[in-house]
Amino acid sequence: MGTIHKSSNTQVFRLMIYNRALHPELFAVKNRRVFRHGEYEVEVWAARAGHVVRFQYGGVCLSEAVVEEGDHLPETGLIHALPCLGEKDYEMEPRDGLAYVTTIQTEFLIDNLYLATLREMRDFAGETKSVHHEWKDASSTPCMSMIDVQMYRREFHLQSYHMIGAVGLVLRTQSIFEIELA
Repeated sequence: MGTIHKSSNTQVFRLMIYNRALHPELFAVKNRRVFRHGEYEVEVWAARAGHVVRFQYGGVCLSEAVVEEGDHLPETGLIHALPCLGEKDYEMEPRDGLAYVTTIQTEFLIDNLYLATLREMRDFAGETKSVHHEWKDASSTPCMSMIDVQMYRREFHLQSYHMIGAVGLVLRTQSIFEIELA
């Protein structure tokens, strides 16, 4: 039987939302994809244990970053930051024709459940061709970051899963970027 992992063994992840683009040199980008749909463009970066999403509509930009710690990121343009522990929600007041909402959930799984969930997410990433990156942590336990997206005429939906093997962490976010019509 697996052991239960303790959250005190993990660094703090943060979800940060910006009203500007972020520079790729701030992140160890491992996989990248650009999506264009109608009047908006989205760039998604998968990093080791995190992601960045840049949503661009006309001259307006919002960026979401999920990172460990985040102290290295700029404060310029930062709208809001949330620690990724437990369950949290955030809804940004619409600005410049864009709305944004997100939810965060973290869970610590015992070893066998973590590995079963990782296999399921790996299969899902392959089936959906999601943006993802896999690696092994210092204990040689498999880890994965995956971002799955859905595009609609005025909305962009994304679900991210960040799985950290040494502590059995599954961090899930669900975000919606929405173009509001005047």
